[in-house]
Amino acid sequence: MFFGRDDKKEAQKRGLTIPLLPLRDIIVFPHMVVPLFVGREKSIAALKDAMAHKGPDDKAVILLAAQKKAKTNDPSPDDIFHFGTIGHLIQLLPLPDGTMKVLVEGVRRAKVKKFHPNDSFFMVEVDEVEEQLEKSVELEALVRSVHSVFEAFVKLNKRIPPEMLMQVASIDDPARLADTIVAHLSLKLNDKQALLETESPAKRLEKLYELMQGEIEILQVEKKIRTRVKKQMEKTQKEYYLNEQMQAIQKELGERDEFKNEIQEIEEKLKNKRMSKEATLKVKKELKKLRMMSPMSAEATVVRNYIDWIISLPWYDETQDRLDVTEAERVLNEDHYGLKKPKERILEYLAVQQLVKKLKGPVLCFVGPPGVGKTSLARSIARATGRKFVRLSLGGVRDEAEIRGHRRTYIGAMPGKLIQSLKKAGSNNPVFLLDEIDKMSTDFRGDPSAALLEVLDPEQNHNFNDHYLDLDYDLSKVMFICTANTMHNIPGPLQDRMEVIRIAGYTEPEKLSIARRYLIPKEQEANGLADLKIDITNDALKTIVHRYTRESGVRSLEREIGGVFRKIARDVLKNGKRDLIEVDRKQAMKFLGTPRFRYGVAEREDQVGIVTGLAWTELGGEILTTEATSMPGKGKLIITGKLGEVMQESAQAAMSYVRSRAERFGIDRKVFENYDIHVHLPEGAIPKDGPSAGVTMATALVSALTRVPVRRDVAMTGEITLRGRVLPIGGLKEKTLAAHRAGIKTVLIPKANKKDLKDIPLKIRKALRIVPVEFVDDVLREALLLEKPEEFGRKGAGDNLKTGLSVTEAVSTPSSPAS
Repeated sequence: MFFGRDDKKEAQKRGLTIPLLPLRDIIVFPHMVVPLFVGREKSIAALKDAMAHKGPDDKAVILLAAQKKAKTNDPSPDDIFHFGTIGHLIQLLPLPDGTMKVLVEGVRRAKVKKFHPNDSFFMVEVDEVEEQLEKSVELEALVRSVHSVFEAFVKLNKRIPPEMLMQVASIDDPARLADTIVAHLSLKLNDKQALLETESPAKRLEKLYELMQGEIEILQVEKKIRTRVKKQMEKTQKEYYLNEQMQAIQKELGERDEFKNEIQEIEEKLKNKRMSKEATLKVKKELKKLRMMSPMSAEATVVRNYIDWIISLPWYDETQDRLDVTEAERVLNEDHYGLKKPKERILEYLAVQQLVKKLKGPVLCFVGPPGVGKTSLARSIARATGRKFVRLSLGGVRDEAEIRGHRRTYIGAMPGKLIQSLKKAGSNNPVFLLDEIDKMSTDFRGDPSAALLEVLDPEQNHNFNDHYLDLDYDLSKVMFICTANTMHNIPGPLQDRMEVIRIAGYTEPEKLSIARRYLIPKEQEANGLADLKIDITNDALKTIVHRYTRESGVRSLEREIGGVFRKIARDVLKNGKRDLIEVDRKQAMKFLGTPRFRYGVAEREDQVGIVTGLAWTELGGEILTTEATSMPGKGKLIITGKLGEVMQESAQAAMSYVRSRAERFGIDRKVFENYDIHVHLPEGAIPKDGPSAGVTMATALVSALTRVPVRRDVAMTGEITLRGRVLPIGGLKEKTLAAHRAGIKTVLIPKANKKDLKDIPLKIRKALRIVPVEFVDDVLREALLLEKPEEFGRKGAGDNLKTGLSVTEAVSTPSSPAS
């Protein structure tokens, strides 16, 4: 019920009881006219009550207060702000759907004093808030500042009409100015409520000034964003327009049709290509991108190349293995002579594969000197198994990207050599030869041997990830074969992943058989003489092997045989063809010129201080002569011949052993104080290292100091200890082959190497007298020319020397060959 009042003071004194209309998401300020749509029953009842109980001035009065939460449908007194605006109902219009449209005008602020009980609507007792009339210079300045800021705000905010600026400019009253401006600001509900509850006009203007400054900053940022977006849109539209023009031109020229045809061709390939699920999804994704691009753009070329690489790879394309072990053995024997171990291993693999449905490809590593047929054996394995053959030379590779490829972000990026080779092979199960794996090196671009760890591990290579493809590729069916000259350059973890098969050098009979079966027919055809009958005698072949080559393999032999056929080819062109051309020993020497090597490099005479040792190099076994002599001096040990640290230490160990046994060898101890001893290994330009020359040096020292000659037909190898034990060495097969090649009759080997004798060909074992030794004394008894070898090394040994000289006389006598 509305209670009238005579004037404001009287109304404030006794309070005013009026209906309350809860508002959602809106706050009505004084001097503000707002249309409202009312639908809730309580709100409609409040409006009807206000219209029924008009005041003396014939105006319906109601309190307009906002809800704290707009979503609350049936608010309680606690859900409504207790500070609102008393408003006049100007117009009330019922709508067909039962709701009402009402036009209200805010009059003045009011506080809710108390809620009266009423079930139909909220009836509240309110106290009106009087506006504080303030006049000061500061307030005047604040009014002007608010006018100025509002003007800037209107210029930035296009939603406020410009005529509003004229309306606000005419308002001087601070309270009315604040209430008018705040109605046009898009502030949060709580900020507007705070302004409504601020009774002081000056404080309201200050707060309003602050809020408007914040809004201006936001609007300025929005303007910048709009400008930037507009420019971007203009650029995009321009590009789109130009692209459309370009497409029209290309259509006229036929280029666009070509691009469409190319995409259709790729789609057709994709349908017919069997790939992994991951690869198929990747190609579809890239193809979708390609359709959106201009065919002339650089990015389109990159995407096209990437798709081509993925589609062209043999994901599931494989050749059928020839699992006939007998046929495979025939092919291997047809292509290569000897090489028993590698052939056995391949035949074992084929036999197991015939029994097992799926077998992981083996990783074999053929290690041996150059020219023994490692690379050609890998090619022969591919022929025997019916697989494709690919070869990748790793010599000098120092960039990891050569194996794993470059990422697509780089210009000119490509997959690694592995993926490239598989594409070239056209199958996912080729015989893959990694040639010269020991010649890889490392620099700042990475370690390629580390990248090979994954490739050569049968447990990991089923999902090899190339950097360019960025897809998992299955390498488990590939048969990897590596070749190397030495093992010490290959990192340990990489060695661990490979099955090492050592291929030693060939014996003389093997070389003659290889020359007769393979090299002569090959070179005869290569030099255009296949239709002629040419006979190279066995003596001629032996002469070429002995006098023109010194190697473990047959590469130089093939070269020299080729030289013979070139001379024959020239002679045929000059003098005409003959029915039979026979090349004997003299003819071969005439064709090839002066012999390069002296066959059998063993010493021609038994000499003092000169011992034949055996060494192993990358090229196979070699004869290594060791010389020792003594001269007046101060007891120094001189070691020359470009020896490594290990070999120098072996010489010092040998010297210490000889000094410790001087009395038993019949050597006067004064010799070590008054004479310098020089140990030299000829061919000083060639670096030499390793411990296996220890016994050779010890024998040379004893011979030089006792003046006892060393047998010329004895060669030896073994590491020495200070106690005189002979320790095992490596490369025994190669060393015995070198001894046989040099015409040596007796070879002294460490007793611990006796187990390795089975690797030496039977013909070599029969041709040589191989003596296993355990102590240096045993070596000296075999190597020195002694009257009573069995007593040498015991007390009184000086009386057993063949020269018959005293030790002092022997040392002071110049070294000369034994008579």
